[in-house]
This record gives sequence, C-alpha cells and structure tokens, in this order.
Amino acid sequence: MHINRTALSLNVPDVEASARFARDHFGFTQAMAAEGFVSLEHSSAGLNLVFLRTGLESFRPPEIAGSAGQGMLLAFVVDGIDDHFAQISAAGATVVTPPETEPWGERYCQFADDNGIVWQLVEWVGEPA
Repeated sequence: MHINRTALSLNVPDVEASARFARDHFGFTQAMAAEGFVSLEHSSAGLNLVFLRTGLESFRPPEIAGSAGQGMLLAFVVDGIDDHFAQISAAGATVVTPPETEPWGERYCQFADDNGIVWQLVEWVGEPA
C-alpha cells in the first residue's frame, strides 16, 4: 500500500475556532471549506487537518459523532521549540505546558484552542537516559 497523504478529521463545536488556531499559530492554510467543515493543509506536514462541526448529519458512524476535545492531543515534531513557544505564547495562545524536557530527551510544550484540543510541539534534544 502506498499512502499518498494523511488526513486527520476532528469533530469540534466551533470549526472556525480550531481552524483559526491552526492557521494563526501553526501555519496551516485552508484547502477547502463548506458549512460545518474546513480542511487545512500545511506545506511541510504532509497532513490535511479537517474540522467538522459536532452534530453533522453526514458523520458516520453516528454513534461516535461526539466532540474530539476531551483527551485530544495533536503533536508536531519541530526544530527550535523554544522560539516557537515564545512566538505562539506571545500571540496570545493559551499555554497548557511551558517547555520542559523529559529524561528520555523529549522537549515539549502545549497549547489549547477554544475547543479544548491540546496542540503539542516536540523537539528531540537528547538520547534517552
């Protein structure tokens, strides 16, 4: 199997809030949009990030059509995490976790959008201890 591209689709109460967060703080751009739907892309991520308004009748299967916010974590591996943290926090994003480094070499920070989705940046800064 050859996968051409990856898309992650998340149900959220406020599609524009999460789309705006992705555009403003992470550099995503809009690829498509319709009522209750937006698809974003990023030039270096190889990922389409899709937000669907919670409760859309077209969502299948309907028994899992709830909001993605609770327990949702989007993680992106980057270089220069401290600079990214400074820029995103200065722009007003809600900081969940300022940069910290785990014993195994993972440096990360976290932000939250208005739908409760946690956006995490990760930079590998060392070998596992």
